Amino acid sequence: MSRLCRRLLAIATIVTVAMLSFAMLPGMARAAGTGAITVDGTVATRYDAYRLFSATVVDDADTDQKIATDVTWANDAVCQAVLPVLHDVGLDSSASTAQEAAEWMNGDGHMTTALATKLARAICRSGVPSVALNAGTVAELPSGYWLIVADDDAIAQGEAGTAPIMALVGGSAVTVKPKAATPKVAKHVLEDSTTAWQKAADATVADDLYWRLSATVPAGLTAYDTYTVRFVDTMGAGLDPSKVAASMRVYVAAGADGGFDAVPTGKDGRAGTEPAKGWTDITAQCGVSVDGKTFTVRTGDLIAALGGADAFTAGARVVAVYNAPLSSACNHGIAKGNPNEVYLRYPRSPFADQSGDAGFTRTPSDDACAYTWGLSLIKRSSSDDKPLAGAKLRIIDDRGRILTTDGSWSTDADACVTTGADGHVELSGVDAGVYTVEEVAAPKGYTAFEGKRTVTVTAEGLDVKQVAVAKPKVTVSAESPLRVDTADAGTGSIELSVLNTPSKEASRGFMPSTGDRTLVLVAVLAAIGVAVIVVALVIKRGGGRREK
Repeated sequence: MSRLCRRLLAIATIVTVAMLSFAMLPGMARAAGTGAITVDGTVATRYDAYRLFSATVVDDADTDQKIATDVTWANDAVCQAVLPVLHDVGLDSSASTAQEAAEWMNGDGHMTTALATKLARAICRSGVPSVALNAGTVAELPSGYWLIVADDDAIAQGEAGTAPIMALVGGSAVTVKPKAATPKVAKHVLEDSTTAWQKAADATVADDLYWRLSATVPAGLTAYDTYTVRFVDTMGAGLDPSKVAASMRVYVAAGADGGFDAVPTGKDGRAGTEPAKGWTDITAQCGVSVDGKTFTVRTGDLIAALGGADAFTAGARVVAVYNAPLSSACNHGIAKGNPNEVYLRYPRSPFADQSGDAGFTRTPSDDACAYTWGLSLIKRSSSDDKPLAGAKLRIIDDRGRILTTDGSWSTDADACVTTGADGHVELSGVDAGVYTVEEVAAPKGYTAFEGKRTVTVTAEGLDVKQVAVAKPKVTVSAESPLRVDTADAGTGSIELSVLNTPSKEASRGFMPSTGDRTLVLVAVLAAIGVAVIVVALVIKRGGGRREK
């Protein structure tokens, strides 16, 4: 496609903003052959202007409008490009002069956005030369009717071109101001404790962790035949991309206003797959491409998904939901967190080639972040804080799962963990919540505590509007004989001691631990032996007295 055919349409919600009177006044004095025009605003930095008709243009003081006379085709190439379009949409097939075409275009209801777009496409395809305009700079153009489109190379991030601008140049200076109307993107993560989509959440490593991408397509985007968007997501190193493609669901709803609750969320912290009222599942029309930690979600045609251009011009909302758990390599604490970033690629203009990348520009990025905490339980002696090896503990999370020796969570009721030489049991990467600790067996020489004790980890400050201001605070409480030693939100490190009473203290100085049956047996046998010896001595002494 030639560069001219890749010119994109400038933004204007009303294409007739500069279409002024076509009244023909015979005998009126001719005005100067040029006029001044300025394209204002920040939609693009460069524009191309195509003259459709040459004309003598003057200002009418009575109507505050411009009046054009002596209307002729700008050149044969324009005539050949424009006439077939006008005939196709209602101009009498016998009409061929510029005056006839101009008068019909100025008729009630004829100069629509759709017609202006068709004219722009036809002129771009024809290779008609254009005049370059720089945004914000006054330019002198020959008098007549001009069609102004934005240069696609000048449409940058956060900008877009939509409907063409028609301007009548001549007489007093003309200023046109395209209005920017660009999509926006946002990212959130599901906090399981509140079932709320937030900018920040905490989670346990390997547990399902749901992320939501949401795009708002503004109302007023006209002249598009098709409209697709692409979410481009880059996950932090601590996130696992293996479930992204299989879990991805994409939904669309009409209207730019409203929320993004496309699917219900359950009390278990899981995102559903059935769309909420007003939303349509378009997953089957979308494509997902995963490349390492980056993936792209490409929607199908949103105009078709919404039922046509009339619905689309009211705007649209698009939501993509997927599962990306924290991995074992994730960051603990708030110092780094585990960020997830997205931006949206959207068509530069109605003329953009949406089959590749060249026809798209992008939004600024938005992000969300997941946090996790490291919980360390240290078995200690209550007398001197010495770490104790050999304690068997059963640790249960608030989902009823039990910690296993490999650090994972299981539903096996017999699972337990044993403290090593340093007395530690590590819960690496856990969610805030309530954890229950049971002592299955105490170390030798110590007494196990009875019943269950709880540890409560609370994370506050995750419900923020921007990740940059998220400064979560972590608080920890524990039931005796559990003792909170440290809780550092920055590193995510939480340390607790699980205290054991030495058996000699628990049993008046000599009784062993209830968990050591061998020592109990030895003590009992020793006591029986002493009793036998005493009885024997008494009998012996008593027998001697009878002999005397």
